[in-house]
Amino acid sequence: MSPDLPRLRRLLGGPETSWLVDRVRRRLESGQSLDDTVTRTGADDAERAAVARLLGRAPRPGRSLSVPLAAVDQVLRASGASPDGLAAAVIALTGPVTPRQEAVEQLALAWRRAFAPLSETVAARPELHDWYASLHATGLARRLTRTPEEAAPLLATLARLLLRLPVSPPRSLGTFAAEHTGHAHALDQGPLATLTLDAVRALTGMPPGVGAQARRDTWAAAGLLLDELSSQVLTLNLPGDSHSATGRALSALGSVGQPAVLTLRQLVRDTPRPPPDGMAYVCENPSVVLAAADRLGPRSAPLICLQGQPSTAALHLLRLCTDAGWTLRYHGDFDWGGIRIATHLLAHVPWTSWHYTTADYHAALARHPDTAPLTGTPAETPWDPSLVGALGTAGRRIEEELVLDQLLADLGGPPERSPEPTT
Repeated sequence: MSPDLPRLRRLLGGPETSWLVDRVRRRLESGQSLDDTVTRTGADDAERAAVARLLGRAPRPGRSLSVPLAAVDQVLRASGASPDGLAAAVIALTGPVTPRQEAVEQLALAWRRAFAPLSETVAARPELHDWYASLHATGLARRLTRTPEEAAPLLATLARLLLRLPVSPPRSLGTFAAEHTGHAHALDQGPLATLTLDAVRALTGMPPGVGAQARRDTWAAAGLLLDELSSQVLTLNLPGDSHSATGRALSALGSVGQPAVLTLRQLVRDTPRPPPDGMAYVCENPSVVLAAADRLGPRSAPLICLQGQPSTAALHLLRLCTDAGWTLRYHGDFDWGGIRIATHLLAHVPWTSWHYTTADYHAALARHPDTAPLTGTPAETPWDPSLVGALGTAGRRIEEELVLDQLLADLGGPPERSPEPTT
């Protein structure tokens, strides 16, 4: 039978009895009996008066107010306020009650349904198994989306995207996002971008990293170009080929010893093909390229310049070279910033030292003892572990411009056999 809501609100719906209704509701949620007595410590006069009206008798005096739930149930039934008793009364006043265990099971089922499309994708892509297990272990998707209802469409979209990655030939990240999500900026930032980028690392083997450059490199590894034009690499006399317009342009510029600036777009959409088993010198600063172009011109050995931290374009070009069996010889500034650039590069491609060892540092110091002081935080030198100590002890920086003559002598001479690449 339906409760008499006006009468029920007069008996149990006021603020003076809200504590009692809350206690009963929690008992219903946890599956506890309504035959016990509940106690309100420090009850005020209004709360005591409300219980007196409800039960038809004054409660015992004292600081605590005890209410037998069985008596309340009987009053509600007998009065007609709630013919089905106390439990029905609380539900009528506060809404349906879902037992906690049932709620837990319902929530778990909702999350399983939300993850179902992604689970099917992972079943078809074994390389994602460890990533998927980690996704559950860390709770990343749940933290980013909070509820299964919010997560379900996002995870379904993620499942569709991962079936289409990596992309070949490479294309714009915005175009890919627009085609498969309906929004060109859907992968710029937010939960979907975070989860997709995390999965791309598993698909491509890219190491974890932070910052804009790491994001660009990871997307590029999956064939998605975040910025095709502004990501560039400076080269000199890199051998060209007749199979691509980019390769033919390199040949033309190399024949007159002119530097070439290659964009990521050129490298991935009109890829030059380096001849097998070559060698290129790699430097940090464009001043080395300028000096080589001025003094050596077309006689200079192939030279690739990072211009600071290696761009996505630079890394892509260097991988093209190493994939063709090339040896890379690297030189950078002898300072902590240069050391970090070299270490970052070594994490992506193998290279051998080009006058970039402890002995080379000491030799340069002997010629230039009064260089600027070394500042910043020290960094490890994995290609030559003793170099970090030498830098710290001497406390002086040696920039590439100070050893240009030595570098140009190598660039203008015959290629020499190099030791095995550092890995």
